[in-house]
Amino acid sequence: MEGSLSALSVHIPKRAILRGMNGFTKSAVIRTASITALLGNAALAVAKMAVGFVSGSLAVVGDGIDSSVDVIISVMTLFVSKVISKPADKNHPWGHGRAETIATALLACLLFFAGAELIRSSILFLIEKKVPEVPEMPAVIVTAVSIAGKLLLALSQYFFGKKARSPMLLANAKNMASDVLLSGGVLIGLGLSIYLHIGIIDSIAALAVGLWVIKSAVEIFVVTNTELMDGSGDAASYRAVFDAVRSVQGAGNPHRVRMRRVAGLWVVDIDIEVDPATTVRDAHNIADAVEKAIKQNVEDVYDIMVHIEPQGDTGPAEKYGLRENEL
Repeated sequence: MEGSLSALSVHIPKRAILRGMNGFTKSAVIRTASITALLGNAALAVAKMAVGFVSGSLAVVGDGIDSSVDVIISVMTLFVSKVISKPADKNHPWGHGRAETIATALLACLLFFAGAELIRSSILFLIEKKVPEVPEMPAVIVTAVSIAGKLLLALSQYFFGKKARSPMLLANAKNMASDVLLSGGVLIGLGLSIYLHIGIIDSIAALAVGLWVIKSAVEIFVVTNTELMDGSGDAASYRAVFDAVRSVQGAGNPHRVRMRRVAGLWVVDIDIEVDPATTVRDAHNIADAVEKAIKQNVEDVYDIMVHIEPQGDTGPAEKYGLRENEL
């Protein structure tokens, strides 16, 4: 159909959301990462809790509880890997990628409550003014081993997260990196407690551990909440979209730009203006060129919607989306 137009929407889907690098599916990478984390954290959790109880270290027991939460997280990510591998259907036309975002939010909640429980136990212990025993040397050994193990697990989760472009795995890598610092604090507390023969230092260290866990949980939740609310906060990516439109001849006045994340990938909606005398075919070609330019300028784009408007037709007042001067 040739002739002038008043409005045209062009929808061009991108590469499959579940496809990872080098031919691996995203769900397969997440599954491998989850099994690695599950086995590693299970071993560390059992060792730390057993040694912590035997040696009388509340901080080491708390560190073991944190690793137990990591085991639960690994089971959860295994489940999520199956959910996101499902193709889009009539009830989920965008696919099932947001299951990963929801799981990441649950991860933050689990961390928060684990940290809060440890803080509660530590404060009650201090309020009751019990005289805790000085921890024994096995607590120091298991904590040192835990630091090495957590460091390897954090690196593996980061590697898999980058490979699969998975916010959930990257959040878990951040969680495990925090665990390395957490265990380091426990180790320092144990050393001081044993060296100075002051058992209460261990309880204070456990309190600090709980605060650190809560801090990590809040940081993960804030990032996840931004995605669930279809927010971005990434001005650089918006600028890249506007730069892409300017590079296309015939595309003008980019406005009502919206960018949101779905499982770590961008979904972009944008309105542009063209000469009112432009044919439908030519307008489609302009929209196609805009889509390709955005793809080149912005990494990890899943889907783009380009809406065409006749130049100078402002239409109703815009209530959503951004213009370049609003960045």
